[in-house]
Formats: sequence, structure tokens, C-alpha cells
Amino acid sequence: MSFQIRNAEYEDGEAILALMPRLASFDLPKSRNPLDLWRSDAAILQRWLDGEAAECFVHVAIDDAQTVLGFSLVSLRPELLSHEPSAHLEAIVVGEGAEGMGVGQALLAAAESEATAKGAQTITLHVFASNTRARGFYEKSGYDGELLRYIKEIAE
Repeated sequence: MSFQIRNAEYEDGEAILALMPRLASFDLPKSRNPLDLWRSDAAILQRWLDGEAAECFVHVAIDDAQTVLGFSLVSLRPELLSHEPSAHLEAIVVGEGAEGMGVGQALLAAAESEATAKGAQTITLHVFASNTRARGFYEKSGYDGELLRYIKEIAE
């Protein structure tokens, strides 16, 4: 299957939102609600669709029939510790039927290229420790794990 990467358009919004639940398609910690993994990303996307998120950019992968195969959503924001210009990969999703064809790698490359063009010196992301598939993808793409976040339930 051939595909191309382009800047997302308003008309892509519904297809992108339909892919959001894939952000929770791994072995979630039992204390997590799958909706919580993509609800805030969907809100960021909606702000972007409404023209209220100038700090964000979105790419889509489309096939020859213009079907959205995947997307990336990036926010420009200062790096957490150095406060240098940076970007944060809010979400990257590849549809189930398009996995293993280089779509994710192409979306990531487009996100990194645009972030660089917009002045970012680094790009960050969050990934669950149990999401080994995503962690392997990012590590193969040159990302290093840096911070660990710990959580403990203290209320019953």
C-alpha cells in the first residue's frame, strides 16, 4: 500500500478523532481507564480544529483514496528542565490496517522535521512503561528514556 504524509486539514478531524482510542491499545495498567489515555489529546486536537491552538501542528498519513491511515499531533512548548525551545509529541497513531508499513516512522519524521523548522531543539513524548511496542518504536527512532514517573494509589 502506498501512502503520503501531508499537513492535516479541518476535514480530517473526524477520521483523526476516530483513531484516538488506538492510544490505549496496549496492556494498560489495571488502575487506568482507557479513555483517560486519549481524552486530553482529543481536546488538544479539537482546539487545533477550532483554530485555537497555534502552538500545535498535525500531520496525517493518507492512502491513494485519501483515507487517513494515521496521524501525529505535536505542540511547541519549552523543554521541561532547560526551558529551551522544544516540541512535544502529544500523540501518534497508526490505524490497525496500516501497521508495519512505515506509516508511523514517516509521521514521526514529518513531526520532527516541522518541529525543527519551527525552532525546536528537542522533541519529547510520554509513553507507558508497559507499552513495549511503542517504546521499541521510539528507541529504534533514536529516542532515549530519561525520566521515570512513579504512581501509588493512596485513597481507597
